[in-house]
Amino acid sequence: MPRGMGRGGRYGYRSPLLGPGLLDLLILIGILYFLFKLFIVALPYALGLAVLLIIRSFLRGGYRFCGPF
Repeated sequence: MPRGMGRGGRYGYRSPLLGPGLLDLLILIGILYFLFKLFIVALPYALGLAVLLIIRSFLRGGYRFCGPF
């Protein structure tokens, strides 16, 4: 006979009102939305940095694309 309710209690780690997958789905959508917004904000800065590095490599002379060596 099992003793106690285990770690998660009667419903485990899930809510009795929401289904077990609905809360997980909402959290996943929230994380993906946050990452998408972060990507949209960071994209112009990353492109600007790449353009500046390409311009600097052309101004320094030579076509050295294999690092500083």
